[in-house]
Amino acid sequence: MKRTQCSAVVRYFASCVALYIVGAGIALAADGYRVLHAYPHDPRAFTQGLVYVDGYLYESTGLNGQSTLRKEDLETGRVLKEARLPSRYFGEGLTNWGNTLIQLTWLSHVAFVYDRATFKLLRALHCPWEGWGLTQDRKHLILSNGSSTLYFLNPQTLAEVRSIHVTDHGAPVKELNELEYIHGEIYANVWMKNKIARISPLSGNVLRWINLTGVLPQIWIRSPEAVLNGIAYDAAHKRLFVTGKLWPRLFEIQVVPGGGFKSQPRLPAP
Repeated sequence: MKRTQCSAVVRYFASCVALYIVGAGIALAADGYRVLHAYPHDPRAFTQGLVYVDGYLYESTGLNGQSTLRKEDLETGRVLKEARLPSRYFGEGLTNWGNTLIQLTWLSHVAFVYDRATFKLLRALHCPWEGWGLTQDRKHLILSNGSSTLYFLNPQTLAEVRSIHVTDHGAPVKELNELEYIHGEIYANVWMKNKIARISPLSGNVLRWINLTGVLPQIWIRSPEAVLNGIAYDAAHKRLFVTGKLWPRLFEIQVVPGGGFKSQPRLPAP
């Protein structure tokens, strides 16, 4: 091989390595967070769905025999209204639609529609998929089923309108769970991970990650099931809330661009 050819090959492979490193850096880059407030949260709540509407938190909790729909006071964590699901149902994702709340169940292929003011059950809808997370973009419901696919649904019938395949630099992002639609992006918990994906609803590409490692101090974690799983947004006051299954606190956070994170001030032991 001639020297000029060898130099060209070396330059080529060097550029490939550089592109790989840069690409990997982009894929792994994540925004951090700052905790602004910590609020009480029922440590027995197996949080599966969370939404903030008109000054109140609404929460769907899971586990057979323990699943509920709740209306809660943010400041105190007090449950103001509660509807219990029959023991055969495992509560999952939750979102608001008009004056109603729509709650998924996990394996039963049923979604429940409630009057938001009274919690009166209005109807049950057949759901073709496992229910994991649920949100809406004012046009469609958006459902996760534990895969890397998100489904956009007719809010009256749950019929599929379209779907997107969620990827991070071409790699599928599986086990998408609790969802929230914020400023034209889908925020998604990934099951058993301390991070939130910010997803394009058009392409399915992950736009950014939020690294929430350490948001709940280790001393507060009493079960391997106590994982991050709850996102809610107060559009009126631009407040972002996160919590998890069996967490004794719900946190208002500010996203810190560019990586790194700041944990909350020291809290008393539970």
